[in-house]
Amino acid sequence: MRVLVLAKEEQQTRAATPPTPEAMAEHQRFNGELVKAGVVVGAGRLSPSAQGKRVQFEGKKRTVIDGPFAESKELVAGYWLWEVRSIDEALEWLKRAPYDGGTFEVRQVSQYEGA
Repeated sequence: MRVLVLAKEEQQTRAATPPTPEAMAEHQRFNGELVKAGVVVGAGRLSPSAQGKRVQFEGKKRTVIDGPFAESKELVAGYWLWEVRSIDEALEWLKRAPYDGGTFEVRQVSQYEGA
């Protein structure tokens, strides 16, 4: 099964603060474990919402809205796409992540025949 792990960041409208070299090394070690285990399909950190765009659909009308999206309570700051046997396995991996704070959401990706 594939799951999407979403890193939530409530204050991401401001410029992202780069991690310390020590924190970066811990993250790289953890990501290395995920890759070695064959779990990671894809991953990335997203730019701040101030640099983002949204497209709103209303019937045939399309409206582009520029960030920041301050009205959002929880923005997505980054993601992992994992291939795991179960949601429980994904949660076990995630609990090992070297984070001091933050909220992460894990959701199964629906896979359609032919996709």
